[in-house]
Amino acid sequence: MTVEKNDLDASTLERLTRTLTEWEQKELASFLAHQPETKEHYHTASRLPLKRVYTALDTNETPLEDIGLPGRYPFTRGPYPTMYRGRLWTMRQIAGFGTGADTNQRFKYLISQGQTGLSVDFDMPTLMGYDSDHAMSVGEVGREGVAIDVLDDMEALFNGIDLTEISVSMTINPSAWILFAMYIALAQSRGYDLHQLSGTIQNDILKEYIAQKEWVFPVRPSVRIVRDCITYGAENMRRYNPVNISGYHISEAGATAVQEAAFTMANAIAYIEEVVKAGVDVDAFAPRLSYYFVSQADFFEEIAKFRAVRRVYAKIMKKRFGATKPESMRLRFHSQTAAATLTKPQYTVNVVRTAFQALAAVLGGAQSLHTNGLDEAFAIPTEEAMTLALRTQQVIADESNVASVIDPLGGSYYVESLTAQMEQEIFKILEQVEAMGGTLKAIEDGWFQKEIADSAYEFARRKASGERVVIGVNKYVEPDEKLEVDVHPYDPATERRQIENLQRVRQKRDQQRVTALLEQLKQVARDESANIMPITIELMQARATMGDIIETLKTVWGTYRETPVI
Repeated sequence: MTVEKNDLDASTLERLTRTLTEWEQKELASFLAHQPETKEHYHTASRLPLKRVYTALDTNETPLEDIGLPGRYPFTRGPYPTMYRGRLWTMRQIAGFGTGADTNQRFKYLISQGQTGLSVDFDMPTLMGYDSDHAMSVGEVGREGVAIDVLDDMEALFNGIDLTEISVSMTINPSAWILFAMYIALAQSRGYDLHQLSGTIQNDILKEYIAQKEWVFPVRPSVRIVRDCITYGAENMRRYNPVNISGYHISEAGATAVQEAAFTMANAIAYIEEVVKAGVDVDAFAPRLSYYFVSQADFFEEIAKFRAVRRVYAKIMKKRFGATKPESMRLRFHSQTAAATLTKPQYTVNVVRTAFQALAAVLGGAQSLHTNGLDEAFAIPTEEAMTLALRTQQVIADESNVASVIDPLGGSYYVESLTAQMEQEIFKILEQVEAMGGTLKAIEDGWFQKEIADSAYEFARRKASGERVVIGVNKYVEPDEKLEVDVHPYDPATERRQIENLQRVRQKRDQQRVTALLEQLKQVARDESANIMPITIELMQARATMGDIIETLKTVWGTYRETPVI
């Protein structure tokens, strides 16, 4: 006989209820009489109510199959049967500054220190699709990320690094597909089998309209580009994740943990629908979809969030999209500790914040993890800060022993109850989005943006009042603190060096070929059924610049202007 729910028999239920009532009336009541609790109400960071204590009564209605086992649907306890006993999470530290050659040296240093995956941060001109010599790029070239204009820059970035031996994550929007094409063109020039490449591009443009506000083109052609990356990857790069659907930036903009998870799932649904409409079977591409979530300050809520969103995703893929392969239903995610929680006052405390957030990501079953540097409230991290952040992960992996048992908090009355509660709240939001006409319509109407703005305001209000404690900012403040921080230096010669390199490439390239390919790009852009990746790869091989492509497509698609949310 199969037990479908975690049901307690009648006598056990009655006994537990009686015992809890007796405890409340005796020990608890007596203690509260002379020592009241410090708050009238307790909540998670998402404002979900918290009970004083959790018992088996709180998990009584949770189906046993929903908790399940690691590597088995609905993957609450992890996407793989052995988890960290078979392979630790990929340890990444994001790096990017100056030119490709500058960042290449940082990559090699981090690899020598035990980093197991590369994560690239690009400067603002690259991110927005401006060449380094564009008027909008002045003062920003290589400042907060690496400057990449053309394939030669990508060659310098990965010089001496075997791309078949290490996974590469690229944090980039809205020009992500161009960097993807550069990466592919570089791999082809080295003679690599594309199926041997691993890694991901962030490439989640919908979260830009919702939260981060970095876009070029209107919503619908931008989603088409994501679709094309997914379909190209499904056919040509079986180990590569052609999109990294991101909740991190949604959270950093002010969303709660529940909103972060729900809005990310709403975006995922929109992308999957687009690819399925293009005629690709869900099981042909879903196994290579990847996700990116923050690990915030509320320790147990974050662990429950990761467990809940895996369960939600599995159910969506199976019941809504008809996926049949287990790997199509298992959510794999990268996590980053929360940059928004880092403070300038008493900045060394950031090490403690990051350690607990990293531990929550591990206990929640992350496949990849980035830990923030203690100095990132000031500038991009120094080499010393990045090393300490990497050591934080290594201590968790090698000294704490938490990786020896899969989902060690599974079965906790509190964690299981909170997981179920978060799952219910995520599905409620998804039902709202569906009722509004879907994700794209909700974005165009400004609904997501307003929800985040309201949450951000509420959080700021609680922080200002002291209800939400931030050590060093609104509690245990040191008013006479003297900040002496060694920040990462910016080389003022970076812009000149990058522009000189760019101009040399332009002078040497076959301009007629570039012009002809840009005309072909316009034709592909006008054909909704065509895939934009092959022509973009050709343009990279011909040494077209990022700006060449972006400016050409603006003449076809135009640009996007957001309707303000009030």
